[in-house]
Amino acid sequence: MQNPQAAEAGLQSIPALLARNADRFGNMPAYREKEFGIWQSWTWFDAARQIRDLALGFLVLGLRPGDHIAIIGRNRPAHYWSMVAAQMCGAVPVPLYQDAVADEMAYVLENCGARFVVCGDQEQVDKVLEVGERAPGVEHIIYTDKRGMRKYDHTRMNALAHVQAEGRAAEPRLGAELDALTAGLGYDDTCVMLYTSGTTGKPKGVVLSNRNIIETARNTAGFDKLQQREEVLAYLPMAWVGDFIFSVGQAYWAGFTVNCPEGAQTMMTDLREIGPTYFFAPPRVFEGQLTNVMIRMEDAGAIKRWLFRHYMDLARRIGPQILEGKPVGLLNRMRYAVGDLLIYGPLKNTLGYSRIRVGYTAGEAIGPEIFDFYRSLGINLKQLYGQTEASVFITQQPDGQVRSDTVGVPSPGVEVRIAENGEVFYRSPGTFVEYFRNPDSTASTKDAQGWVATGDAGFFEEATGHLRIIDRAKDVGKMADGRMFAPKYVENKLKFYPNILEAVVFGAGRDFCTAFINIDLTAVGNWAERNNIAYASYQELAGHPQVYETIREHVEAVNESVAADPMLSGCQISRFLVLHKELDPDDGEMTRTRKVRRNIIAEKYADLIAALYDGRDSVSTRTEVTYEDGRKGEIRATLRLEDARVIPTQAMHRVAAE
Repeated sequence: MQNPQAAEAGLQSIPALLARNADRFGNMPAYREKEFGIWQSWTWFDAARQIRDLALGFLVLGLRPGDHIAIIGRNRPAHYWSMVAAQMCGAVPVPLYQDAVADEMAYVLENCGARFVVCGDQEQVDKVLEVGERAPGVEHIIYTDKRGMRKYDHTRMNALAHVQAEGRAAEPRLGAELDALTAGLGYDDTCVMLYTSGTTGKPKGVVLSNRNIIETARNTAGFDKLQQREEVLAYLPMAWVGDFIFSVGQAYWAGFTVNCPEGAQTMMTDLREIGPTYFFAPPRVFEGQLTNVMIRMEDAGAIKRWLFRHYMDLARRIGPQILEGKPVGLLNRMRYAVGDLLIYGPLKNTLGYSRIRVGYTAGEAIGPEIFDFYRSLGINLKQLYGQTEASVFITQQPDGQVRSDTVGVPSPGVEVRIAENGEVFYRSPGTFVEYFRNPDSTASTKDAQGWVATGDAGFFEEATGHLRIIDRAKDVGKMADGRMFAPKYVENKLKFYPNILEAVVFGAGRDFCTAFINIDLTAVGNWAERNNIAYASYQELAGHPQVYETIREHVEAVNESVAADPMLSGCQISRFLVLHKELDPDDGEMTRTRKVRRNIIAEKYADLIAALYDGRDSVSTRTEVTYEDGRKGEIRATLRLEDARVIPTQAMHRVAAE
């Protein structure tokens, strides 16, 4: 069934939206990119011309309808143009994670059968060349950045600018063919293919149609009243569905501006310069920024520290109420205004959040304390719940109904139901078409009626109709005494503390819970510097007695918080250790989107888990690690195992009595 506002208006593809925007917003900025410290800008008319030249260049090289074209690199206008140009030719863009190692890249290139690869720079070209025979379908490599490429064999390699130049020259010859291909794009044709993060196995290619992307973009843009004047910062991996829906789907539907930073190192500076009005970040970004704020305040003078703590206490009490337009006394409003002048305003400006009208976080559950911190500053940060297979959106929080412990109500056009075992199911216009070349996984995930199993456990609150996600369904279990075990709930509370970068909690089927802790090297290193504590490595700092004592205090504070929740009070941590290395995607311990791979960690560190449960005070271990250049190595360590105070609860007394 075609939507009257999109399909019947002829807007059945991203290239059709591009043509509309070039006509309607022709002189308004579509893209900006910072290069060599200078912001460059392209209007919608400019972007349409650049994309057309590139599409014609692809045709010159022999791109055919149905081909797959991989895009590997950082967020750049040229890479977004490559995706839309591929669509104009009837081909399927497949963005990859730019930090993927060659083996990961080889799997995706071979699985999708990519004939063309657009690479951002020399590093990405080298990885594609290293893949070699493992991706036999690759015929053409196109690179954006020419630096370092002069002496390469260009037999099957071209600079993107040269491809565009060839396309411009071919306009008289191929222009009509391109117009016909673009006009022939249908609502149910493939728009993009995005690979899952592969938390539990090999990544799967999620096929999303024009209908999926455009309907989702239309519905969600209406939900938050997104308009052409919005500014977004495109800095998240292009292979992630969130970047595609925000920087392509919604951007092309609403016609707003996509800003690309110069690089990861300059992202925070570029964020402040742009001052986005519409912003998305996973919890790790907000956690990292809060850590930096806390570090800076520790280094500040006594008066500044007192002012910060005083006004932040006030903000936590009344900031969210003011943000939501709820009644607040005149005196408190005046005090908050002073706090905004002295603390909140400068802090938001430093973070780059002064102009945010709508902000979202998703991907992982965010700690309530972190979430409330940002809302207390007057930042309209909300939560959404989604996944690649849904074209992102399953639920969203409406303005005025924002809470840290829910993920909102079903997004427009989305139906959600809870199965008897607590698993969340949905169906919507954004529901994916299929997993590429994987009918068995498609059938096990999406039934004949279009209902998709999320793999998450949750429930709807009767009073508000908001969805609460407990954890991954496969991770939610029972303690040995029958109490509920939900590790992510506890891990997010731990990660509120700036000293803790990552945490992994164990306890399913056990008598008590234990945890691995990763310290945040920036935060703890800053503390060590202030206290004149010398250290030579992450491992040495992680094992320092004072670091352990600080982590114990954090764990026990979290235990007090967890004990207050009758349903999850059994998840208090009885013993913990501080890992001797950071969990790393290159070591297979996390996905590229930094989701913990629990099964791999449990297998890899089985000796450490066993030691936590058998009462030992220390354990010696050897761990294989992967260096940046791909070489393997081994580190050895002797780790301390520490007890933490657990708060007795009524549930514990009841279990003991039984």
